[in-house]
Amino acid sequence: MELELRHLRTLRTIAEAGSLTRAATVLGLAQPALSAQLRRIERTLGGALFERGRNGVRATALGELVLERTRVVLPAVSELQQEAAEFARGRRQGERLRLGGTHGPLLGALVDRLADAAPGTSLTTRASWSERELAGLLAEGRLDFALAGTCGSAPPPDGTHLVWEEIAVDPVFVMLADTHPLARGREIDLAALADEAWACVPGDGCFADCFTAACARAGFTPRRMYETDTASCVHLVQVGRAVGLCRATFPSTPGLTTRPLAGTPLVWRHLLGWRPAGQRPGTAATVLALSRKAHEDAAARSDGYARWLDQRGEPAAAAHRRPGRASVSARGRDARLP
Repeated sequence: MELELRHLRTLRTIAEAGSLTRAATVLGLAQPALSAQLRRIERTLGGALFERGRNGVRATALGELVLERTRVVLPAVSELQQEAAEFARGRRQGERLRLGGTHGPLLGALVDRLADAAPGTSLTTRASWSERELAGLLAEGRLDFALAGTCGSAPPPDGTHLVWEEIAVDPVFVMLADTHPLARGREIDLAALADEAWACVPGDGCFADCFTAACARAGFTPRRMYETDTASCVHLVQVGRAVGLCRATFPSTPGLTTRPLAGTPLVWRHLLGWRPAGQRPGTAATVLALSRKAHEDAAARSDGYARWLDQRGEPAAAAHRRPGRASVSARGRDARLP
C-alpha cells in the first residue's frame, strides 16, 4: 500500500480525537474499519503509531514523527490546491496583468512565458529607467508586477510596502567593440580600461557610485561617462567611442563583444516586486518562477555569460547564486546597466 494524503488526514483525526471510537465518528466510519485501516498504515510505515489504553490512544515516538510531518504537508497541499484553483479561475475569467520593467532582456522574456502559461491573460507592459517610479506605480496599484534591479546588496525601492524577491544575481560585464585590443581576452582587468570613455543608461540607484568606487580601487577615476539610452550606448561602443558596462545576460550584438571583469568587482541583482494586498500568492509564485526561468534562458543565450559559467563548472541556473557583493553607498540619480 502506498501512503496517501487521506491516510495522513486519518492519522491527524485519530490524534486530535484521542480515541479510535471518537475518530471513527468524525470520519463516518465503523470502528473496525478504522482499526483495519490504521493497521495497514502502520505496516506501510514500519511500526505502531499509537499506543492503545483504557483512556484512548497516545502517539508513539514514530507516531509523533509522522504527525509532525502531517502538520507541514497537509496545510501545504491545501494551500497549493487553493492557489492552483485561484490561478486557474483567474485564467478562465481573463485575468489582467500589468507588468513594468527597467531596460533589459527579462521583461520581453517574461511576457513571452506568461503568454504561453496563461493564454487567456491580458498582458500590458510599461518600461522605465527609474526603479523608484516602478515602485511608486506598484504601491499605487497601477502595476501588478515590476522587474527592477539593484547594485550589489543595495536595498530595493520602497521595501516597506512592497514585496521584492530576488530573481538572480549577475556579474557585471564590459562591452567592447569587436576591434578593441582587449576584446580577444577571456577577462579584463578594470585597471586596463583607465583611459577609456564609458557609456551607460540612466538609473536612480547606487550603481554609478559603486562603479566609481571600483575604479578608485583599481587606481583611476573614469574620465568621461556618456549617460544615454541603450541603443546609443551600443552605438558608441560599436564605433569605438566608449566602452560600456552591462549585465552578463546582455544579448550577442554584431560588432560588439562582452567580457567579464577580473575578480567580479560589480554585481547586479534582478528583482521582482509586487504589492502583497494586490496579488494572490499563487499568481505571485507563478510570475516569480517564470521570471527566474526567463533569466536562466537569457543567461544560456549569452555566449559570454555561458562561457563565464562554464569556466566555473556551473550551469546557467547557477546565476541564481550570488557571485559576490558590490559596495553600497548613498543613492541619488545614477547610471545603471543596459
